Amino acid sequence: MFSSIRVTAFSRAIIFLAGAVFVCHQVLATEVFIAELMVESNVTLEAQTILTALNGMSDITVNNSKVTVSEPQLIAECLIVGDETTCSCSAGYIWSNEVCYSFSCCRETPCKRNVSLITPLCVAKTKVDINGTITVVNWDSSKNDTLVSLLGQLNGFEGLNVTGPREENTVVEFESAVSVRLNTSRLQEIVTEVETKLSGKLLVDTSGMVTIESPETTVCYESSPNLTCRFDEETDRAVWNMSNSRQHFQLNTGSVVALSSKCTTEKYKSCIKVTLHKVTEIWSGTYVCGFTRGSLTHKAKTSLRVALLPDVITLTINPLTVDCSSKDSQGQYPVSLPVCATATISNTSESFQVSWSYTGKDEGISTYTSDGDHLIYKFKGQIDCVETRDAQVINVTFKNTKEQEKTASVNVPVIYKGADFCPEEEVDGSIWPKTPSKDTVINRTCPQGRVGYTSRTCDGTSWQKVYHSCVNEELNKVVNAADNFLKGLGATQEVAMDIFQGLKNSSLQKSGEGETVADVSASISVLNVMATASKNVVLQDDVLPDFTEAASNMLNNTWNGVNKSVVESMSSNYLQSVEGLVKNIRFNQSRGDRGFEKEKLDLRFCLSSDCNVTVFGIDVNLNMTGGQLKAVAVKNLTDKLKNNFSPSKPSSLLISVTQENKTNSTFIRLVFPKEQRSRTVPSCVFWDTENEKWSTEGCKVSKDGNDTVCECTHLTSFAVLFAKSDVSTYVLDMITNVGLSVSVCSLLIFLIIESLVWSAVVKSNLSHFRHTALVNIALFLLLADCCFLASTEPTSLSSTMCLVFTVGKHLFYLAMFSWMLCMSVMLVHQLIFVFSPLRKRVFMFLSSIVGYVCPILIVGSSYVYCKYTNTEYFDPDTCWLRYDSLLRGSMHAFILPVGTVILTNLFSMVVVILTLTKSSVPDGSKADDKETAKSILKVVVFLTPVFGVTWIIGFALLIIDETEPMYQVALYSFTILNSFQGLLILITGCIAEVKVREELLKLIMAKSSRGKSESLKNLTSTTYTKEK
Repeated sequence: MFSSIRVTAFSRAIIFLAGAVFVCHQVLATEVFIAELMVESNVTLEAQTILTALNGMSDITVNNSKVTVSEPQLIAECLIVGDETTCSCSAGYIWSNEVCYSFSCCRETPCKRNVSLITPLCVAKTKVDINGTITVVNWDSSKNDTLVSLLGQLNGFEGLNVTGPREENTVVEFESAVSVRLNTSRLQEIVTEVETKLSGKLLVDTSGMVTIESPETTVCYESSPNLTCRFDEETDRAVWNMSNSRQHFQLNTGSVVALSSKCTTEKYKSCIKVTLHKVTEIWSGTYVCGFTRGSLTHKAKTSLRVALLPDVITLTINPLTVDCSSKDSQGQYPVSLPVCATATISNTSESFQVSWSYTGKDEGISTYTSDGDHLIYKFKGQIDCVETRDAQVINVTFKNTKEQEKTASVNVPVIYKGADFCPEEEVDGSIWPKTPSKDTVINRTCPQGRVGYTSRTCDGTSWQKVYHSCVNEELNKVVNAADNFLKGLGATQEVAMDIFQGLKNSSLQKSGEGETVADVSASISVLNVMATASKNVVLQDDVLPDFTEAASNMLNNTWNGVNKSVVESMSSNYLQSVEGLVKNIRFNQSRGDRGFEKEKLDLRFCLSSDCNVTVFGIDVNLNMTGGQLKAVAVKNLTDKLKNNFSPSKPSSLLISVTQENKTNSTFIRLVFPKEQRSRTVPSCVFWDTENEKWSTEGCKVSKDGNDTVCECTHLTSFAVLFAKSDVSTYVLDMITNVGLSVSVCSLLIFLIIESLVWSAVVKSNLSHFRHTALVNIALFLLLADCCFLASTEPTSLSSTMCLVFTVGKHLFYLAMFSWMLCMSVMLVHQLIFVFSPLRKRVFMFLSSIVGYVCPILIVGSSYVYCKYTNTEYFDPDTCWLRYDSLLRGSMHAFILPVGTVILTNLFSMVVVILTLTKSSVPDGSKADDKETAKSILKVVVFLTPVFGVTWIIGFALLIIDETEPMYQVALYSFTILNSFQGLLILITGCIAEVKVREELLKLIMAKSSRGKSESLKNLTSTTYTKEK
């Protein structure tokens, strides 16, 4: 504190201030004060006399406290002679702001005004730098003079340096300095006057006005240092900025940065404190705080030094695998093999002590080389070829100046003698070396323009698919920017807009299948990071155009190339991220109800109390008392999410609804447009983000004409699941099982009979053709029915057995229809080309191709296609082919060929009927008409089972609405006729055929006669024996 001592003079007096006098007094403990003393005398005094007197004072009493005076210094000196006064400041001091602005004494010259009673009169010099940028229409020398004149009014003004102008003579920068702490209100007045006189905009920042506190020494890696800035005046805004050799960031609250303004005191009206949680390499740099009020910003800066450790250690080995299973040139198995390990870190000024170890044994200290951006450490060692249960591991440890350590390790895949391994293989130009079973090889070489790695796992002796994690280089920069944003580095609206713009640009680029999934996965991670960051940093709706387009573009891809669980995880993260961003982004109400509609994403807003919005045709209705409703609908996502309601199929649309400032209970009504899914029962579901599955809780479904209406009591992401209506009943199941059992027995009997009568009934080519086709039809139908019966309980079967039965049914039914086609084509050929009969060799060759080869090709190609496109070949809930939608699903590999065969067979039946009709035309009698009608009826009855015409009812079931009465008629007809198809073939193809029947009777009669003859012989022999 400062105190004053005054000595009064009558005619002539000298007044001086002895400042920086340390006054100590003892109460309970020693406290130190700085006081200002004013000495007034009516006689001329020498300053040195007063200082000597003060030095001779040991103790004085002030307010009953004992005070010790020490270290007096002269601050100011005033000479008063009559009405004339002359005051001057001592060296190192300058007039206070009150003296300057009240008495116009602002330079380091004596003041002729009577200021002797002003306290403080002089203050210690403190350099304050002033930097500014002024934007004007046109800069000239007169404006320069005006600027110098106005800024020259500042107390302690030292000078002005103007730089510029630039940017078409409109922007000028200047540097100035004063030697005293500024009066900010006076500086603001001058800034306002400059803007008025120059008709421009002036921004000013100062340094030297703010008190900053920071760690004085190097802090430890992952410690949590505090930095605090204080200013003695109230301000409008306070910020922290951080910069290093590479970038400049504004700090905001994030996962690492915590800002607080709760550090103000009575002395310091403004304060901002930053706490950095677990600092790493990127947090070492220069920190600048700033307090802003009006056009003025007061700044201070300091440096933070972090004892660094590498944030990322990239470890690679060469070779990628060690082969101990191959003999050397002498025919001996190796005892050990060499390997080179490389550790790569970002270039840094930190001096590390780097050591290597192999299987827990220290292998010495390593030196490094540099490629400019990175430091590279290498280790060469010998890998032991003696088999061990433990993995062969190489470790590298970095130690910094604070004795802190960070270790990274890499497993060395070793192929031991006699162990399973995958052979070396080249895929897309990359060599995957010989690798032991259950090991994963990581290849850190990516195509040009991409960064990351690819990996591949050896399963037994077979390679799994290559997993791509090579990300587009520009997208990787966006990923890093988003990570920094989450931490609090550069977490501003401008940076957020750059991130979403980069994300949009990356989403427009085309690449290979695996690389596309890697890019989509990285893009989803950016959305997820920004959704998390938006909880701390308010994002404005300027980001919405790029955000919605990027999110829409991500759904244009199929996301193939990875397994189903990865796709499900990606889709769930995508949904939660989009929902979180839409919820947290602040929407400007001046936009009204306008939204953003993209190809795969539609975002709408509602501000009224009775909200009615439409997104992608979904009508949303919600009554709310306040806040803002946001509804976003997406396409191509529901089929990627995990379906815990399988075999129900989700709708193609998913809608997420959120409400800001929700105060009342929720009742939302959604009307989903009709989708072309016949014979299905809809149910309303929402996505449970916590459990990552669909749930029906709080939602009910109803129908409004052809539309599906969902009414729910909560807000989240909604969709409609379509379950196939269960046409199965106890009666139908009983008919199916009984019919198939009868068919199996009938077909066995048919094949036995054919084997017995074969030589007797195939004497002509025509009969040979017919019975060959019938035997194949019966055989394949028998096998198909057996597979059907074996898979009637899919839940009790393993996935492998379910696949086997699906392939069996697919193959055997197609083979059956193929032989039906052969039979119908043969019949038509015989009717049309009567005098050009088919040769047996031609028929057997063509029939073998159609009946055996074609079904195998169809089944094999459909299975390979499903594997290649990463789609399901069969449904494990039914052990049958999948039908997803029109022309989607393996079911089409059955429907299309069977439909073609049935249409061809129908044409053949028509040809036969027309031929019979024409043959009866010449006579024209009623008796002949009856015979013709009987013949036609006989053709229809006999050819329908063997031509598979009954299956046409199945196609009718796809067309008829299940609510119509005809649907049940067709359903029961299809079930009965096709379940008992084997019995019908036995009747029409065997028993009803005269030749077969006659030959069968001959066999029976022959066996009966032989039995009687043997009985007579036995009887005669017995009689003869008795007589003897």
